[in-house]
Amino acid sequence: MQPNSPARGFWGLLTGDERAVLADLSLTRDFPPGVTMCHEGDPATHLYVLMAGWVKILSVSDGQERVLALRGNGDVVGELAGEMAGHRTATLQAIDLVHALIVGYERFTAFLDANPGAAHAYRRVMTQRWGDAADLLRRHPLTSGAQRLAALLLELADRHGTVMGGRIDVAMPLSQEELANLAGTSRATVARAFKNWRDRGFVRTGQKHITITNPDSLKRIADKHA
Repeated sequence: MQPNSPARGFWGLLTGDERAVLADLSLTRDFPPGVTMCHEGDPATHLYVLMAGWVKILSVSDGQERVLALRGNGDVVGELAGEMAGHRTATLQAIDLVHALIVGYERFTAFLDANPGAAHAYRRVMTQRWGDAADLLRRHPLTSGAQRLAALLLELADRHGTVMGGRIDVAMPLSQEELANLAGTSRATVARAFKNWRDRGFVRTGQKHITITNPDSLKRIADKHA
């Protein structure tokens, strides 16, 4: 892990001993920004534990890329393809410099079997991920694009943000188009929402960076029709 990088996600739930064991079972590799870590349709033989950096999970249809998810520090990615399909169901692309552990599926399964605490942590992370996906599907017909964008920003802030004096700073390595993909809305809606929220003092936006200056107001938008 890169120095001073806080432990998050699955990796952050492991004990020091569990991390040492998993690291011994893995290869370590750095992926430069923009590099494709694996392609949709590739044979699935291993998964990644992200030690630092951001990864986009993409699907390509008719030549158009669609961002399905964003994963960051501590997250496990590519974990289901080996068991469910045998081939990659999505493309993984490094957004910035990604430092990752690479571990084969059989070794990872054996690690979970031998370490009940790690298995519990893995189930907890997967349950949360599936719950988030189910919640998104349930909310989609009942919410506006701005509401879903607000909920997405709060989720990213919760998982990857830094709290400073009531504000939450979030590295934001996605374009407005990519945020629109994740929120299930249009780029125009994202642009309008950000302008509205900046004018109301809810957020500040910068180059690959967002500061949520009023998290409570953004939460009210996510939870209600606003």
